[in-house]
Amino acid sequence: MSDGAHDKLQWTAVYTLPPQDEAMAQVERELLDGLAARGFDDAAVFAVKLGFQEALVNAFVHGNRHDPAKTVDVRYRLEPDRVIIEVEDRGKGFDPSVVPDPTIEENLTKPTGRGILLMRAFMSNIEYLPPGNRVRMTYTRPGASGDSEASSSAGAASS
Repeated sequence: MSDGAHDKLQWTAVYTLPPQDEAMAQVERELLDGLAARGFDDAAVFAVKLGFQEALVNAFVHGNRHDPAKTVDVRYRLEPDRVIIEVEDRGKGFDPSVVPDPTIEENLTKPTGRGILLMRAFMSNIEYLPPGNRVRMTYTRPGASGDSEASSSAGAASS
């Protein structure tokens, strides 16, 4: 399974993670250290950390259904003004448009959709790639060239 943009990207790092906290923490630390080394401020590092953690939780819990034999692929590309992250699970995929909006009154007590909501709120752009088991998230530094494009894409992706 692949798409043209995925094939053209040259990733800074590529990992296959088992469902172990130490492995996930190591990749997160490397990603966040890379952002800090490129001068991303604390707010940007926090936004990426939150989006990345939510994507991992969704992959292991919802995609892989807590199966200890299933891994998750993580790829990221660090650029001077943005980071692109992909998280891909071994699940069958899903349609994000059918996930209930957790901010609507009747969904306030339902335990679903909050991770997606947070990812959309903190990242510049989110897209789910067919069949829905791979999420590509982009965080673009505010004010960077291309930021307005990323922001408008985020609105389209969250519709």
